[in-house]
Amino acid sequence: MRLCTAVILSLAATPVAGEFSLELPIDCILDDTCHIQQFVDRDPTSGASDFQCGSLTYDGHKGTDFALPSLAAQAEGVAVLAAAPGRVVGVRNDMLDALQNGPDAPDITDRECGNGVVIRHDDGWETQYCHMAQGSVTVIQNQIVAAGDTLGMVGLSGQTQFPHLHLSVRKNGDVVDPFDPDNSARCGPATQTLWAQTIETPAGGLITSGFSASVPEFAAIKAGAVGATELAAQDPIVIWTYAFGSKPGDTLTLSITGPEGEVIRETVILDRTQAQLFRAIGRRAPVGGWPAGDYEGQVLHERGETLLDTQSTSVVVR
Repeated sequence: MRLCTAVILSLAATPVAGEFSLELPIDCILDDTCHIQQFVDRDPTSGASDFQCGSLTYDGHKGTDFALPSLAAQAEGVAVLAAAPGRVVGVRNDMLDALQNGPDAPDITDRECGNGVVIRHDDGWETQYCHMAQGSVTVIQNQIVAAGDTLGMVGLSGQTQFPHLHLSVRKNGDVVDPFDPDNSARCGPATQTLWAQTIETPAGGLITSGFSASVPEFAAIKAGAVGATELAAQDPIVIWTYAFGSKPGDTLTLSITGPEGEVIRETVILDRTQAQLFRAIGRRAPVGGWPAGDYEGQVLHERGETLLDTQSTSVVVR
């Protein structure tokens, strides 16, 4: 089981002063039960760069992606919330929930947002909520909503490769990055944001970590279908971690400590930029099996001298 939430070391800007501000548009705890996977692409060329000059975006991305840790978390139900008061001016609710990297992905041409809602606010502001679950949208055209009202549930419709809410913010039809609305950021935090409450903006981190008796399939990790709480004395012992936002030169240090001391520790150097990835290390059981008791795992994600994130997990050997 995972024992503690991620510890993110990052800088955060001050919420903007003014009439229009945004509440969190999803019912989750950032850096615990969800994370920010991608920001608005600020690079006007064919390249891609987020407002911190980081890699958490892709060419032409026009919003902020709030990602869930697994398909299992999405299936449990996570509400999409109105980020600000306004009037509903667009609704779609009939598209299938199907990942676009799956074998039976439907044609979504001109419907990449999937099921969603558009809300018009005062002074030319507009917010759009994408990739909601089929049949989950609870609002109708011209309905007045307050900030925090439930609009529907996070789904898999439209252009999705992982469960997430895509939030787009526009002013008079132009895309606005809510983390840097006045374009003041210069490869670091902006001076002000549109968020009513401060939201930290990690440059990468850990989604979840756990134990298993073998190296799991990546698809099983993304599905939320792995993570042992008990192992037999003769089982191999493996610690794995699911991470996001890696850059070349980042390191992941994974370790296991048992009743008789350290079992294994290994630092893995990452060699590429990846939106999501996993790594695992482990050991076969010694002759006679592992000593019974509690085994603790720890994962560190570092970039140079900076600790981006850390997670702890545990398993019991019977």
